[in-house]
Amino acid sequence: MNDMSHAPQPAQLRTHARLPERVASLVERFRANARHTEETRRVPAEHIDALRAIGYFDIVKPRAFGGMAGDFAELVEANIEVAAACASTGWVAGLLSAHQWLLAMFPHQAQVDVWNENPDALICGSYAPVRMAEAVPGGYRLTGDWAFASGCENAQWALCAAILPATGEGKPTPAFLLVPASAYSIKDTWHVVGLAGTGSKTLVLDQVFVPEHRILTFPDATSGKTAGGRLYADQGLFNMPLLTGIPSCLAAAGVGAAEGALSSYIEHVGGRVTRGAVAGGNNRMAEFPTIQLRVAEAAASVDAGREILLRDVARAQALAQARVEGRTEFRVEDRLLSRRGQSFAVSLALRAVQALNDSTGGVGLDLANPVQRAWRDANAVGRHISMNWDAVGTMIGQSLLGLEPKGQY
Repeated sequence: MNDMSHAPQPAQLRTHARLPERVASLVERFRANARHTEETRRVPAEHIDALRAIGYFDIVKPRAFGGMAGDFAELVEANIEVAAACASTGWVAGLLSAHQWLLAMFPHQAQVDVWNENPDALICGSYAPVRMAEAVPGGYRLTGDWAFASGCENAQWALCAAILPATGEGKPTPAFLLVPASAYSIKDTWHVVGLAGTGSKTLVLDQVFVPEHRILTFPDATSGKTAGGRLYADQGLFNMPLLTGIPSCLAAAGVGAAEGALSSYIEHVGGRVTRGAVAGGNNRMAEFPTIQLRVAEAAASVDAGREILLRDVARAQALAQARVEGRTEFRVEDRLLSRRGQSFAVSLALRAVQALNDSTGGVGLDLANPVQRAWRDANAVGRHISMNWDAVGTMIGQSLLGLEPKGQY
């Protein structure tokens, strides 16, 4: 492991540099640690500490609680660079930072509960509402397992999604329930081939009480009209719909993995000479047209994925700002555009890593080879339901054809 104790100090960097420039001093260390991160199946604490030191977890956090309330696109851009060095670190760092933004959607008292006790507190999450919450006086009670909680060993709180029982003539409602780490245990269930270093293990809760003020419903969050957003009524950042933001950080991990694969491929394949009794033996691989085409395809795919992703998240924040200023409304079509760009950016990343990994030869089978790791990591990103192009693309097609879109938006 590399010593992260000499990370730049936040005051200096926050004043003079954007977040993508601040992470530049860290990425080589993350890259050197990438295999160790994968083998230990969690992001090292020193990675989190180094990112905290440069203000990574403050970029989309409210100023009222010590954050910068900046541009979400700046976080996504920085997250691509972190993921280019280590996709697992990028996946976890992006979520932990974006969850600062998500917490700002909760009622004020929930924000006080978390940040007044620990201004540096980080929050993991398990998003699938597969459990029912039990209604009790003053709130709800949770019992069961919550899977895929990425970065749970790096967090002090968790967002546990559950179904709130119907009240009156209403319907059951999915919601996030905010729970401190002292209220759950972690079950080691994360043994995977891609994004292995994210430590996306399972949270186990037993009769955990959650007060009403630590609850955020999915309909409120996905519409961008939340109790927390009303506290920051003049700031579009905190009035963006949930799925215009969080999945952008996940997609950044896929695009970043492909970017890292491309850099590594060019560095190692560009100077290689073919060996053995094959056609074109003892020639530089860089001279093969097939290799040239794969590099060109990967470079174009990474560039396009990055541009789509950053364009759409910047547009979402601008639209949200226009809405709080009363100049426009955030339409369903706008939310769908964000979902399309996020998922398609990942599909482009998959195209890039496939083109590169297909031509690494025998050396590409080595677990230390960054290209094969990026290929596995990007494919893991693509399997997430929010990133899966089959699921999202179908929803987009339904909308364009005049049908009701069915899916997450």
